[in-house]
Amino acid sequence: MKDVFFFESMLTPKIITFVYWLMLLGAVISGVSTMFMQYGGGFWAGLGIIVGGVIGARIWCELLIVLFKIHENLQKIANKSE
Repeated sequence: MKDVFFFESMLTPKIITFVYWLMLLGAVISGVSTMFMQYGGGFWAGLGIIVGGVIGARIWCELLIVLFKIHENLQKIANKSE
């Protein structure tokens, strides 16, 4: 707990994983509801929402994680030079 309060470790990467799963769930629910609603756009539109949402969520979360990995590696380099 001390690491979190004194910013020794990052909390956000753990939150990003949770947000990723919420985004996947949202993409699937949106796609399925679009597929089977009367005025939703049809099966192919729903499938496109699912595929696009899953890929988009993955890319967005990976980019955020990369930023935090860069931060961790820069901290290691800074600690080595001390």
